[in-house]
Amino acid sequence: MKEIDEAHLGESGLVVFDITAADEETAHQVMAELGRRWATSGVTALRRDPGSPGVRSRVYADIRRAGAAEE
Repeated sequence: MKEIDEAHLGESGLVVFDITAADEETAHQVMAELGRRWATSGVTALRRDPGSPGVRSRVYADIRRAGAAEE
């Protein structure tokens, strides 16, 4: 994955989640749940790294703002 840009952590309340899951369904469920709780970058693309188990993704979130479940 790319380096985390300072802009994504430039103020209190901004977080970056690196997600690793056994399968795509689990990763999508986690990303969707994060989106219900906080404002996030949504369900993002998954990738597989050769020689590493599971799938990976990254989600950017602003925990100061409510997600879809709170609207």
